[in-house]
Amino acid sequence: MMRCVLRLLILLVAFAGAGVIVPSVTPGGAVRAQDVGTTPDYALWEPVAKRAEEAVSAARASNDTFELLRSELVSWRDKFAAAQNTNALAIGLVRKQLDALGPPPETGAEAPQIAEERKALETRLAELEAPGKLARAAYSRADGLIVAIDGIIRDRQAGALTERGPSPLNAAYWGPALTSISRYASKLGGEISDVWSNAAQRKQLQNNFPLVLALLAAALLLLARGRMLMKRFLARLRRAHPGPVRWVILQLLSFGEVVLPVAGLLALAGALTLATGLSGLRLGALIPMIPALGLPYFAAQWIGGRMFSEATTVRAPLLLSSAHQRTGRWLSAALGLLYSLKILVQAVAANARWEVSVTNVVMFPILVLMAFVLFRLGRLMRLHPQTKEASDSPEITYRDQIIQMIGRALMVVAVVGPLMAAIGYVRAANALLVPTALSLGVLAVLAVLRRMVAGAYTLVIGDEEAARSSLLLELASFALVLASTPVLALIWGARSTDLAELWTRFQAGFTIGGTRISPGIFLTFAIVFAIGYMITRMVQSTLRTSILPKTRIDPGGQAAIVSGTGYLGLFLAALVAITTAGIDLSSLAIVAGALSVGIGFGLQNIVSNFVSGIILLIERPITEGDWIEVGNHMGYVRDISVRSTRIETFDRSDVIVPNADLVSGTVVNYTRGNLIGRVIIPVGVAYGTDTHKVSAILKEIAEAHPLVMLNPAPSVHFIGFGADSLDFQIRAILRDVNFSLSVKTEINHEIARRFAEEGIEIPFAQRDLWLRNPETLRPEAQGTRKEKPEPKGKSSKGKGA
Repeated sequence: MMRCVLRLLILLVAFAGAGVIVPSVTPGGAVRAQDVGTTPDYALWEPVAKRAEEAVSAARASNDTFELLRSELVSWRDKFAAAQNTNALAIGLVRKQLDALGPPPETGAEAPQIAEERKALETRLAELEAPGKLARAAYSRADGLIVAIDGIIRDRQAGALTERGPSPLNAAYWGPALTSISRYASKLGGEISDVWSNAAQRKQLQNNFPLVLALLAAALLLLARGRMLMKRFLARLRRAHPGPVRWVILQLLSFGEVVLPVAGLLALAGALTLATGLSGLRLGALIPMIPALGLPYFAAQWIGGRMFSEATTVRAPLLLSSAHQRTGRWLSAALGLLYSLKILVQAVAANARWEVSVTNVVMFPILVLMAFVLFRLGRLMRLHPQTKEASDSPEITYRDQIIQMIGRALMVVAVVGPLMAAIGYVRAANALLVPTALSLGVLAVLAVLRRMVAGAYTLVIGDEEAARSSLLLELASFALVLASTPVLALIWGARSTDLAELWTRFQAGFTIGGTRISPGIFLTFAIVFAIGYMITRMVQSTLRTSILPKTRIDPGGQAAIVSGTGYLGLFLAALVAITTAGIDLSSLAIVAGALSVGIGFGLQNIVSNFVSGIILLIERPITEGDWIEVGNHMGYVRDISVRSTRIETFDRSDVIVPNADLVSGTVVNYTRGNLIGRVIIPVGVAYGTDTHKVSAILKEIAEAHPLVMLNPAPSVHFIGFGADSLDFQIRAILRDVNFSLSVKTEINHEIARRFAEEGIEIPFAQRDLWLRNPETLRPEAQGTRKEKPEPKGKSSKGKGA
């Protein structure tokens, strides 16, 4: 964040300074001012490049030699990368002058003065671009050599893993292995004896004896009781303050279980260093390694305590029984101890220069035990879903499935690794088992960190369930996994130079249509756009709550202004962010033009709705809150967006109507401009009723209703003579047409009451029925009908008069 702010300030200063710079101008008007860039010494670069090309073509140098050569090439490549921007400001100014002159005419002669000016500018542009072009060519050469060296080293690493060595099961190698171990032990004992027999060393020990004794006492205390005292202290705090929030604090304090024993090992190493003076080849190599040898063991114990927790107040990451939890802690500690032994054997083998057969024989038991521990851990992880199915919450989540998959993978690796070592592929087995164990530790640490983040978030919001199901926790988990990716890559054999190369290429970005997109540019764009987005939302909120309510603009117009401000603000925020980040979109114009044709055909309905939404927001034929009828749908407008409009019908269901239908179709707006509307109530009375009396009663009822306006006054019309009644209509203007149904209901109730009091009849439909053969209904006719039944399909028909 701070880097991007500084970058923005630098850009502002550069823009401000651009107007202050006074360039020197040639008689032709060409700009002579140029920013001075760092020019590499190509005379020194050429021998380095040739030496690297010869080494790559021969591919005979050692890996260490290639690594040194690679670091030198990386240094040169960085210089060339910086030199690519030489004269960038001057080049930009000259190009602007050429753009001002315009393209040369295709036909006809150009004015001599303009032609001379154009030629001078083009010559100057070529001179200014020359250093950058040389730097880009050299950069490409250095980058290609670096890639070639990386390929050679990776091929050698792969070849070493697939190379078969002496089998540790060959009994012919067991005797030499025991001999090598005993010889190394005897030489180590001889170095210790030489230390005690050396008078100068004994005197030095006597002088440092109080300090050595203090260091040994501290080491004994921290190694014997440090971890146990810390565990008791944490257990006491856990009992006094249980809960997930306190669990986070306890986890932070629990690092003392690793720090205190390792501090004891540091004290022990310091005491031995003072006592021996690191005299001797073997003592000088082993004593400084003591803290590094103990760290994996104590770290594995800490991880086991977190993954297979002894505490019952907080649920452990793996849902297992108490016996299985205890087994898991023992297996974790054993795995750390085996890894420490593996480091010790590698150090001794390198120090004593053992044969490969001896190293394989000594390493094989460690690898087998490590595989056994991984197999047992894999079985425990596979028990987690089974234990959960038998618990109170048997739902198996995606996380549980991942745990089961990891358990299966551990079991497979535990079987394959020793088999590979047994047939001679000890390096491959080592490269499979050890990274698997380390990766398991990294995943366990990630699980602990995720729970710590969840606890910290719970402390902030005060709701544990909401914290565990929040999006922020998932984003934090993703960030933790992303941060652990380089660690896992190093564990599985990636070189630090490989990660540095990936980071360099990531920072360099990628090119689209002549525009380079880098993380810095993207971050600048994101920050500026986010600031613009927040400003837009603040302006919208101010308009909605403070400014627009004080004007005479109707609510629909206010909503349109707020929506339009939001779209305009987002457009301006994107434009300013693109400009600030320095993204040149002109080179994408041709590509965008070609794509727009296909997009136009494929998304023409969406574009049509978008344009219609803009028209609705500008013209406002309908606004939010209007009662409209479009097609077969009637209801209130609740929201107008750029693609569609949401209408809430009277049965409280939402209808999404495309904006194009509202612009191009027929829409009835009952409340456009005001809420005044007319209601028509039909009434029928029986024939023979006094029509003038009916008109007077109906007019009196209409005028008495509070929502009916008296100016214009309601009217009663005698429509005509119906088939069953004399038809009348009440036509009244309401103050609020939204209450038309309730007004009709109340007026109809009043009409029924008044007609009953006045004795006016409201008729119902009457019909006279004429039978074509009424004689068939007589009894004798029915008997005759029984003797001579009619054929099927015939029936009597009635005719209405």
